Amino acid sequence: MIEPQKVILASASPRRRELLKKVFPTFEVQPTEVEEIVPKGMPARLQSEYLAMIKARPLAEQHPEALVIGSDTTVIVDDVVLGKPRDVEEAKAMLRLLSGRIHVVCTGVALFYEGRETRFTESTEVEFYPMTEEEIDAYVASGDPMDKAGAYGIQSSAGIFIKGIRGDYDTVMGLPAARIYQEIKTFLG
Repeated sequence: MIEPQKVILASASPRRRELLKKVFPTFEVQPTEVEEIVPKGMPARLQSEYLAMIKARPLAEQHPEALVIGSDTTVIVDDVVLGKPRDVEEAKAMLRLLSGRIHVVCTGVALFYEGRETRFTESTEVEFYPMTEEEIDAYVASGDPMDKAGAYGIQSSAGIFIKGIRGDYDTVMGLPAARIYQEIKTFLG
């Protein structure tokens, strides 16, 4: 595999930073400010990949010599995308919807290098145990769900509500490190 001179992660997420260290010990972090709007009618399972691309593309244009990595994670239940909750009530509603059910977490990744680009989506099924209203209230009161798609972080205290997953754990955290490594081997040659 060709080692790029510079690697840039187009995300402010501390979880993504930690996961990318599995692939690259050193890299730069440069989050981008873009309006996260997906085209009307875009299938739910492709939305995270599209958002990863629009986050990374501006940096790729500024730094064509760098490997730029963009990523976005969506939680999907009943073909509805659950983003980050806007407030406490929306967080509670999302957790009620996930309680006792299986949903899909999709993390889309966009890779840019020397004018080329490739994208992919990794999906993992997550099953929640049923949650009581008291459990939902306590978890939301912790503040943890407020900056996470689907109103939960699998790596945090919400992990006690996870009955099981089918797929890659890192995908649920926000960056499928193993898949990125495999994709980069092919992409960089």
